[in-house]
Amino acid sequence: MTKALANDSWAQAVDEQEASKSIGKLQLIEAGRPRRSDDGDKSDEEEKEDKAVQSLLNKLIRGNLVNNTNQVEVLQRDPNSPLYSVKTFEELRLKPQLLKGVYEIGFNRPSKIQENALPMMLAEPPQNLIAQSQSGTGKTAAFVLAMLSQVDPAFKWSQCLCISPTYELALQTGKVIEQMGKFYSEVKLAYAVRGHRMDRSCKIKEQIVIGTPGTVLDWCTKLKLIDPKKIKVFVLDEADVMIATQGHQDQSIRIQRMLSKGCQMLLFSATFEDSVWNFAERVIPDPNIIKLRREEETLDNIKQYYVLCKSKEDKFYSLCNIYGAITIAQAMIFCRTRKTANWLAGQMSEEGHQVGLLSGEMTVEQRAAVIERFKVGKEKVLITTNVCAREHLLFQFAIFQYPYWPQAGIDVEQVSVVINFDPPVDKEGYPDNETYLHRIGRTGRFGKRGLAINMVDSQKSMEILRQIEKHFNKKIMRLDTDDLDEIEKIAS
Repeated sequence: MTKALANDSWAQAVDEQEASKSIGKLQLIEAGRPRRSDDGDKSDEEEKEDKAVQSLLNKLIRGNLVNNTNQVEVLQRDPNSPLYSVKTFEELRLKPQLLKGVYEIGFNRPSKIQENALPMMLAEPPQNLIAQSQSGTGKTAAFVLAMLSQVDPAFKWSQCLCISPTYELALQTGKVIEQMGKFYSEVKLAYAVRGHRMDRSCKIKEQIVIGTPGTVLDWCTKLKLIDPKKIKVFVLDEADVMIATQGHQDQSIRIQRMLSKGCQMLLFSATFEDSVWNFAERVIPDPNIIKLRREEETLDNIKQYYVLCKSKEDKFYSLCNIYGAITIAQAMIFCRTRKTANWLAGQMSEEGHQVGLLSGEMTVEQRAAVIERFKVGKEKVLITTNVCAREHLLFQFAIFQYPYWPQAGIDVEQVSVVINFDPPVDKEGYPDNETYLHRIGRTGRFGKRGLAINMVDSQKSMEILRQIEKHFNKKIMRLDTDDLDEIEKIAS
């Protein structure tokens, strides 16, 4: 593979690029920060949500695969075709150099999404696919393997095209292509991203092109560096992020319309909202569909409690009592606003706790650094606002351990307590049951006992908690934090 622009660490790549002002003529566009409210008390649900940043953080933070418990639902284009899945990569009859690359990056067997998606993507004749898969489930490796398998290295023109919403996400996918194609040196990779200036007289000889919609469209139309009719595999990644970015949806559709009818078209999205479905149906004709069934909502291994408080100061006092009575390896605390999170972080720091703080005003690099410190145990408490928790950003970052992945993430035992300093609610103020499930569910993995504590300081908060309790049909018990003996019992 051609040496890619992506380094082992994206943050390192950013530093090197800013120092030299370019890497291979590429200019990095800094991620914008949300506008700070005057008093800092603006709810993160009310802030502009940057899905691209959230998706990138998922990729940066997670060094392993999520051990996803979701069941896969497959809807085939041809219902009479036998449903085919694989349990080993050998069953796919891959080229030896690709199989060696798969093992080189740590895959011993396919993940759930790969078991079902890879046979479809590698089938003859090619089959189109719309797949729902969250970051960390191996979907990038799946479509990368499909592209590498379809390439004919004897032809020195672009044969596979992958569209990503941002420069940074394109780099991350490019890194996977490099790693998996390590032993397939005949295949070359090019980046079609802003700042990578190409002369009209220069034709693209690389077989795989990955880029952002605007630049790819220019390469296909204005500069004519790519012949869309020769593209064999078209991948549209992060579709939910794509349609959230102005202009990307229309550009992606224009690119798709230039492709030949025989081109294999693959679309991936973490979520399948109506807007994503409508977009997917416009760009992927006659698809097979892979969806994730809703995770079984079980909280059997998690002890749930609530603490009645009068104010945020009273909440902090209760926290101190909890810390004074039981041993907490690491804790995650969720707040509704930046102002509350900042205040709580200051209070806990004064008490001698090692605290990491995440909020929507921080840059990608800053957030990644904070989570990395928590991941390796330099901070014992991670306080975060909802904007950093949304889209499973924290819940899956490294707490999961894929059983066949050689690199260890954070041990689940380390995160022994999750505290909802404020209850999880949606934009309309209603209980956010899914967020609640993912928040507290991270403490009860692999049969271990988890502990979740909810701080309640108003009648409204109590009503929200009761609705959550009713939704999951699991009793949330009251905890008196003034009774140290009672607190000690919950840890047993």
